[in-house]
Amino acid sequence: MHSTPRKLTTHQKAVLIQVLLVFPVQQVGVCYSPAAADALAYAQDFLTIFKAIGWAVNEEEWAEIVTDQSASLTLIVSRENTLPPSAQALRDALRIYEIEVETFCDSDRNIASGSFVLAIGSRM
Repeated sequence: MHSTPRKLTTHQKAVLIQVLLVFPVQQVGVCYSPAAADALAYAQDFLTIFKAIGWAVNEEEWAEIVTDQSASLTLIVSRENTLPPSAQALRDALRIYEIEVETFCDSDRNIASGSFVLAIGSRM
């Protein structure tokens, strides 16, 4: 049985752009798991949004990562309880569309204070 590929609708993209526009000059990384066939295209949806609002996307973060232990979408930060307001707004806006996002602390990654990495994992 084939499942529908993950993707954001044009309306969802427009809403996310409007929500995130109030957070100028942000840095974000976008990663995806090669284990999910639709992860790259889904990651590109978010990359398009972030670039449209003028956020600096860390191109070095645009790489395949292993996200076997993570959810479909994960916000990765460098320290616990340090989810930046922009990431909180993204998470909350996605929840409107019943898209759940987990938060994961990874102190081994070099993630600047106030920034985050959006990881696209396998479907759960």
